[in-house]
Amino acid sequence: MSDGEGELNTEAEADDVPFVEFDISVSPSDPSLELLANQVKRGDIIVPFYQRKYVWKIEQASRLIESFLMGLPVPQVFLYINKDDQLEVIDGQQRIMSIKYFFDGLFGEADNNNRRQVFRLKGLSERSEYNGKTYDELPARDQRRLRNATLRAINIKQLMPSSRNDSVFHIFERLNTGGTQLKPQEIRNAVYRGNIVDALKDLNSNIEWQKILGLKKPDKNQKDVELVLRLFSLFEVWSDYEKPMLRYLNNQMDANRDFSSPRASRFAERFPSVVQKVNESLESPFRPKGVINAAVLEAVMVTLLENDEITAGELSDRYPKLLASEAFSESVSRATTDTQVLKSRLEASREILING
Repeated sequence: MSDGEGELNTEAEADDVPFVEFDISVSPSDPSLELLANQVKRGDIIVPFYQRKYVWKIEQASRLIESFLMGLPVPQVFLYINKDDQLEVIDGQQRIMSIKYFFDGLFGEADNNNRRQVFRLKGLSERSEYNGKTYDELPARDQRRLRNATLRAINIKQLMPSSRNDSVFHIFERLNTGGTQLKPQEIRNAVYRGNIVDALKDLNSNIEWQKILGLKKPDKNQKDVELVLRLFSLFEVWSDYEKPMLRYLNNQMDANRDFSSPRASRFAERFPSVVQKVNESLESPFRPKGVINAAVLEAVMVTLLENDEITAGELSDRYPKLLASEAFSESVSRATTDTQVLKSRLEASREILING
């Protein structure tokens, strides 16, 4: 059962690991710190919306600046060249922003009262000549050394046309090494941005849907949004499903970025009434073992989304029969993302929920 406080617990599913063909170019560069700071100011380097906020303490940022002043090595950063030729920070946000803040003379972003802390180097050795100094207070020689210091950047660009439209997804997945790594749906929101991102979040915010999942607020890792995407990705097209599920969801999100197709409209229209019907008919649904089983949820929900004629009463009567079905039970307990298992599960759900 979910803890109800923004984290969704589901039964584990074993999905095949996709074979990835990277259709990308990778080029290193060594920009000066002054150039990096100016690129951030101009919007040539951006910290995209999917990245978490700046979280370093001033002591951490101070040690980074000291490393540059002392000529010590600093880990490289990874930048993704988007379609507008902007550099999106995949990995290295804390380092890049710390550099900018020090040149600005102000640490971090403004608080609720629009105030910012003066960036004085802090937490260094007591004998350090840099302790307590702002950039403007450093000797001219040290200012020059800092401006001209370099940070190795790995610049990644997706080549078009791409033989694999999900290669960028795996770049983000492998290279984002922040304190809390991005989860699959968070990466999809970054890579396959478009109207579908807002549409899925809007559908996910439905109170009846959150009630089904046992959440008081949306899941912090967007596993609930991923379940909505899974339902949409199978709705009316599940006969086209091919494993692994991760790649199938990537492809569906990429193909439906605009979320403007008639199928998308039908899904968005039917979703609210279906989740309401489930809540009216079933108590703690889709939990054969106590926590949400995505395979059970997917089979029942897709069947209801595709078949308006199933009433709340019929669902209440037939759902226990579905769970009691030996064939269905097997299809939701092992190899749940296997191509034939998934299709068999949807067929069994249709047969029992429609025909009783």
